[in-house]
Amino acid sequence: MSKIEDVKVLVETGKSKKVAAAVQEALDAGDKAQDILDAMIASMGVIGDKFSSGEIFVPEMLIAAKAMSKGVEVLKPVMAGDGSSSLGTCIMGTVAGDLHDIGKNLVVMMLESAGFDMIDLGVDVPADKFVEAVKENDNVVLVACSGLLTTTMPALKEAVQTVKAAYPEMKVIVGGAPVTQEYASEIGADGYAPDAGSSAAKAKELIGA
Repeated sequence: MSKIEDVKVLVETGKSKKVAAAVQEALDAGDKAQDILDAMIASMGVIGDKFSSGEIFVPEMLIAAKAMSKGVEVLKPVMAGDGSSSLGTCIMGTVAGDLHDIGKNLVVMMLESAGFDMIDLGVDVPADKFVEAVKENDNVVLVACSGLLTTTMPALKEAVQTVKAAYPEMKVIVGGAPVTQEYASEIGADGYAPDAGSSAAKAKELIGA
């Protein structure tokens, strides 16, 4: 089995204590950092699919994401050297009135792993704070808004529309338990991801990466 396959299996099984060493071994064996990262992203895609279909639950997903983040830590210095790792900056937050952060944290990890520089605004984020964050940070290409409660759906709508009013060209992606593709389209969001597993692919698609 190739070293990259080892890494994939360790991420999928959430072996966070072994991933860093396996990633280093793959690098030492001549595998490219980008290939290793792509393999880990593919693993998280598998985890995302299993999560979506109800085969696994949030704890298993968090464990796999933690394992991946350990691998990414090893790759970061290597990839920073080749200058090709960043896709741009993404602003992420859970909208006003909502204090859920597990899903948001997973998405932050997934997008960071995919090559975005993440600015995490945390939870209970007012709409204008998303706009301020775009203004204050360089090379922002994407704003991601999360809402996990039906009661915060209006806040999600306000966040999307406030960002769009200030930055009409800015790509906005939304997600969260009560959110649907229909609702995302209705409130003017550019993209929707049903879960953290699919968020990275959708985010890259939106910015044409």
